[in-house]
Amino acid sequence: MDKHDGNAIPQTLQEHLQQLGQQFAERLRQELPQLAQQGEQLRGVGDEQRGPLLQTLRDQLHRLAGTAGTFGFDQLGQQARELEQQAERWLERQQRQQQDLDEFVAALKQLGNQTASAESGAVQPQQVQQVVRGETATRLIYILEDEMAVGENMRLTLNNFGYQAEHFNAIAALDAALERQIPDALIVDVNLANEDCSGLDYAARLQQRLKTPLPLLVLTNQDSFATQLQAVRAGAQGFFAKPVDIPLLESRLERCFAQQQGEPYRVLIVDDDQDLASRYSLVLRGAGMLVEILQDPAQIFDHLRDFNPEVVLLDVNMPHCTGPELAQIIRCNDDWLRIPIIYLSAETDIAKQMSALIKAGDDFVTKPISDNALVAAVFSRAQRARLLSDALARDSLTGLLKHGDIKEQVAIELERALRSGDRASVVMLDIDHFKRVNDEHGHAAGDNVIRALANLLRQRLRRVDSLGRYGGEEFLAVLPDCTPQQAKQIVDEIRERFAELRFIADGGEFSCTLSAGIAGTDVHSQAEQLRERADKALYAAKHGGRNQVQVAASEEHRG
Repeated sequence: MDKHDGNAIPQTLQEHLQQLGQQFAERLRQELPQLAQQGEQLRGVGDEQRGPLLQTLRDQLHRLAGTAGTFGFDQLGQQARELEQQAERWLERQQRQQQDLDEFVAALKQLGNQTASAESGAVQPQQVQQVVRGETATRLIYILEDEMAVGENMRLTLNNFGYQAEHFNAIAALDAALERQIPDALIVDVNLANEDCSGLDYAARLQQRLKTPLPLLVLTNQDSFATQLQAVRAGAQGFFAKPVDIPLLESRLERCFAQQQGEPYRVLIVDDDQDLASRYSLVLRGAGMLVEILQDPAQIFDHLRDFNPEVVLLDVNMPHCTGPELAQIIRCNDDWLRIPIIYLSAETDIAKQMSALIKAGDDFVTKPISDNALVAAVFSRAQRARLLSDALARDSLTGLLKHGDIKEQVAIELERALRSGDRASVVMLDIDHFKRVNDEHGHAAGDNVIRALANLLRQRLRRVDSLGRYGGEEFLAVLPDCTPQQAKQIVDEIRERFAELRFIADGGEFSCTLSAGIAGTDVHSQAEQLRERADKALYAAKHGGRNQVQVAASEEHRG
């Protein structure tokens, strides 16, 4: 069984593919003569015994039709498919002419000649770009905005969020900066005064010159379908009407970067053909995915629970349990309803494909499939599945963990800290006078403040830290391997940055502050008590004048 901790590839991908091809060729040298022998047996038995023999041959030819082309034996795969279809017709009619039977047996013998003329089927798989950055890397954002006040306000706000933003009010200045350094993302205003082209025209030409297009966000006064269509064609991933909701814009930036540096997609392959499954696994791992192979469908529950796949590649024809049957078993559990199931089969009959899809599948891929097509099919399904899963599991306003999930993280990190002997800190944060914000500026403005703090926290905390919206304007963060004193320094910096943010409502500006309480783990810690201590420290910060961070005394000191 191929576990996902074996995803490191010690040799080049091409060498691995060639090795698998050689193994498959050796397998053919053993299996093809056996097929010919089984074909000879058809001549010496009556119709009652001939039916089961023919069914066995049909199943073996079906598998060969699907696997041969994948390993470069295209002609062999095509001939196997034709013989499979002939066997299928005989099984349905239950009538066979002796001449047809002789030709069928002769064709089975001819299959063995194909191994010597096999094509080299190892195709370099498509590489899925993954941008991996250090946790402390600062994202560089270029802003092209001809209105100086608007551009500078955006630059200052994004800098407060933790980005390194630079503002340019002319294309020439931006071009000079691009010669020095390519940014991580680009924000462009559509309407540029004193320029020969629009911001969208400039962005489209720039994207074509770059080896890898930049995440592009577009600002405009023209919120029309035609402008949005032009923006999408230029590669825009966000479209914002002026006056710009900067916290919302920052949230979209964060989503773009999260897609770039997200964890590898997890793929479970269920196929009783070890050689074919190994090749699929190798190709997908070469594209940066984590892969497990399962040959025994009865072990599906353990793999779904332990590996938590985001896509299941499922062979349709397996002994003892077909792919559609296994798919229905998966769908019987609500926890696995969101996992896309892609059928892999040499089956070309549209009616049979539709029957399999209707029962439980999401897509049907016909074998043989090229490496690039396999990567594209799995990547697109996994990407959508993760986006959907995140949308359902996270708070809709902030994108952070929901109340129950962040509470669970406190228990998980506490257990880890007690086991390792390291310290961890729990932080409770609350926006000061938030009711006043809603009363004076409206709930839309209040939502902007909540989203802005969530984005700022996400920017300033580490990837190993857990962050959730505890309720309303209250947040809970769990910081592993971090003492309360270290946590206080981090949260104090966030508090200062949050106070510098400016929010727009009814044509005016306002700002907000936050208060926070911190509790650190110790040998007497329990998850609920840890949260209560952090909450009491937050209460002390509120009653101490707000806009401050308080650290709770440890149980050891209190004892």
